[in-house]
Amino acid sequence: MKNFSDLTQREVLAIAIASEEEDSRIYSSFAEELADRYPATARVFQEMAAEEDGHRRRLLEIYQARFGVNLPAIRREDVKGFLSRRPTWLIKNLPLATIRHQAEAMEADSQRFYIKASEASQDVGVRKLLGDLAMVEKSHGEKANALAEAILTESAREEEGRTAHKFFVLQYVQPGLAGLMDGSVSTLAPLFAAAFATQNNWSTFLVGLAASIGAGISMAIAEALSDDGSLTGRGAPLIRGGVTGLMTTAGGLGHTLPFLVPDSWPHAFWTATSIAGIVVFFELWAIAYIRARYMDTPFLKAVAQIVVGGAVVLTVGILIGGA
Repeated sequence: MKNFSDLTQREVLAIAIASEEEDSRIYSSFAEELADRYPATARVFQEMAAEEDGHRRRLLEIYQARFGVNLPAIRREDVKGFLSRRPTWLIKNLPLATIRHQAEAMEADSQRFYIKASEASQDVGVRKLLGDLAMVEKSHGEKANALAEAILTESAREEEGRTAHKFFVLQYVQPGLAGLMDGSVSTLAPLFAAAFATQNNWSTFLVGLAASIGAGISMAIAEALSDDGSLTGRGAPLIRGGVTGLMTTAGGLGHTLPFLVPDSWPHAFWTATSIAGIVVFFELWAIAYIRARYMDTPFLKAVAQIVVGGAVVLTVGILIGGA
């Protein structure tokens, strides 16, 4: 990699041209990715892609006037201190907020580059152009907001809000809820069976810990392999798998942690078991609420499915452990 101070005027302009061309392609990719889900926002990114292409043409004209038609093969990431673009635009079904944050970071990075390039330039014409582009990039976010205000009507914003909520549920709530349900319910039987069979808190804790982590790993792999999200819009499989695995583990650990009550305490087993039972009660009702809130499941039906089902599993564990 080269230091910025070691770059020639020709190389600075070549980096600027390559950067504007790359940014234009990225904004076009954003527009294509968002066209079906957020058509109004897609048009905003199409306008931004056109602006970046206009910058590229201006830079190319001044470069050809001074150095000819051959561009050095150098990019911004070949220079120390400048960051390469994260290839998030290659991922399908990106959340809208992620795309907007990426665009903001791109604009800020471009502005810093043009300011530094302008300060280092000895050519008056080039210095003026780079300074002008720095000001353009500084106001690019404001222009994007202005474009959004002009294009995103109230009805379009409401429609995009509904779409964003739908994808939030598909990509995060649904896999997280599936994990929480599995972790909270499936670990009840082995945990309470071990508790009543051994009446030893530490041994019970180890059983619950193993069951929670094992279930989390299993659910994470199953969710990640079940669907790549390209057709269903459920998002990146690794993210979904991670959310599912973490929530599965958390669901199991919730009623496992009370068994860290030291066995040396008076009535240690019944103390830990009572606390774990209270935790289970709140876990199951929380799951029922989430199902009713985000999955359009009637609350009483959610209670019947989760609370009653969980109580049955808990009872089975206690009966097996006490046998």
